Amino acid sequence: MPRPAAKDDQSKYARYRASKKRQGLKLVRIWVPDVNAPGFKEEAARQAAIINAAPDHDDVMAFIEAAMAELDLPPYDWGPEGPPAWPDQPRGGENKLK
Repeated sequence: MPRPAAKDDQSKYARYRASKKRQGLKLVRIWVPDVNAPGFKEEAARQAAIINAAPDHDDVMAFIEAAMAELDLPPYDWGPEGPPAWPDQPRGGENKLK
């Protein structure tokens, strides 16, 4: 049997959002790069080259690695097949940008 319509003017989704807010949750929407988009690999390689050529590259990487070490995260387990590869590399290969 269908649920009777709400007596107020709120839509079902508005009631759902209100319920989540009462639970202390916040809706977050973000746009992320599409790794399959044309030019993504080239742009990632361009940005990586800029970072690698920066004069303070070693200091910045040391800072990032030290900060990550403080989190004491376990190593990520990619499983028996290894990490995903770029489209032109076999699976489990290194993901180095060319």
